[in-house]
Amino acid sequence: MKKKRIVIALGGNALGTTLSEQRKAAGHTAKVIVDLVDEGCEVIVTHGNGPQVGMISNAMAALSRERSEQPNTPLSVCVAMSQAYIGYDLQNALREELRLRGYDTPVTTMMTQVRVNEDDPAFLSPSKPIGHFMTKEQAEEAEKQYGYVMKEDAGRGYRRVVASPRPAEIIEIDAIRSLVDSGHLVIACGGGGIPVTRCDARLTGASAVIDKDFASCLLAEQLDADFLIILTAVEKVAVNFGKWNETWLDRMTVKDAEHYIREGQFAPGSMLPKVQAAAEFASSRPGRNALITLLEKARDGICGTTGTLICQ
Repeated sequence: MKKKRIVIALGGNALGTTLSEQRKAAGHTAKVIVDLVDEGCEVIVTHGNGPQVGMISNAMAALSRERSEQPNTPLSVCVAMSQAYIGYDLQNALREELRLRGYDTPVTTMMTQVRVNEDDPAFLSPSKPIGHFMTKEQAEEAEKQYGYVMKEDAGRGYRRVVASPRPAEIIEIDAIRSLVDSGHLVIACGGGGIPVTRCDARLTGASAVIDKDFASCLLAEQLDADFLIILTAVEKVAVNFGKWNETWLDRMTVKDAEHYIREGQFAPGSMLPKVQAAAEFASSRPGRNALITLLEKARDGICGTTGTLICQ
């Protein structure tokens, strides 16, 4: 019987924020992913990198302040660093858990570049916050010294904001597909992918962070996956969230999702991109479904007992 092919998108809560937290979280996350392997699924893993890329960017900026000959590190390079940093812990945790359960499945982290369009409107209005909070004086210095775009964040201080363009092409898709087809458990499109633009044959890093949910949707489509699982901090999607008539959804059609999006039911930068990506995948071909749920509920969700199923 053909295995069900699943792309599972891990959120920040599955990774931790420090080295020790990440190693511990990766071990827990690996158990959940291998639970899906136990269910007979073929799994491809993607993940976010919000805390990690911010930490790396801050560290490299600090180095450039300490050493005048050290230029500041481009954001695309920081994303690449975060892919390797996270992939290192994830693939080792997955390999260990697979071996403990008697599988000899090879695990591979693919450094993945994702092309974005130079004329994507997101570049005109950076909105994705990364890194730590700063005072007004520190923010002004960062703008002057590095050309950062800084924005005040709900009275908590100032943070750097960057563009979050839509993914247009996964550069390493053929290599990822070959690895998956040959039986590897692949970790790919980490942090939404290393953002690049193309001019003729040359790829150039872009100052952006790609939303990992949209990158996961594109990856799932191009790998002809049956299921896209987007993990988040709640078990199900809610409409009228936090109100007297709050309703948790077991199932949502693509038309339902489009209706709720028009109503403004989902918060931008939070649940909105998850629902948009899930609906986009579910509508891409008959028989494709998406699931939004908690990490710990992924196995139950695949079995149909929890989570929010998004279907045609």
